[in-house]
Amino acid sequence: QVQLVESGGGLVQAGGSLSLSCAASGSIVSVNAMAWYRQAPGKQRELVAGITSGGSTNYGDSVKGRFTISRDNAKNTVYLQMNSLKIEDTAVYYCNADVKFYNNPGLIGRQFWGQGTQVTVSS
Repeated sequence: QVQLVESGGGLVQAGGSLSLSCAASGSIVSVNAMAWYRQAPGKQRELVAGITSGGSTNYGDSVKGRFTISRDNAKNTVYLQMNSLKIEDTAVYYCNADVKFYNNPGLIGRQFWGQGTQVTVSS
């Protein structure tokens, strides 16, 4: 099928930067929208940023101007550059992708999630 593998994340001081990446692999025909979500303890999962296959982007209000989402369509990879990090950005970050893939004998389209990567911002 399809796997999303995330990398990056970790521990950083407030005001610092981190970058995340997420690569989709498998019997992929096409990857449409890709996005990053996050979930902090005791809170609902929320959209951080999304990007279409054509490069149009949208951001959650709390990260506008600080985070940048981008993608490499040839590598089926999405990136998230996080600058000016705040303590409240601490969460598990999840990659999401809308993928069309081979499922013998036909094609199937569905969303996939990465395993999540921890981002911790300290004071």
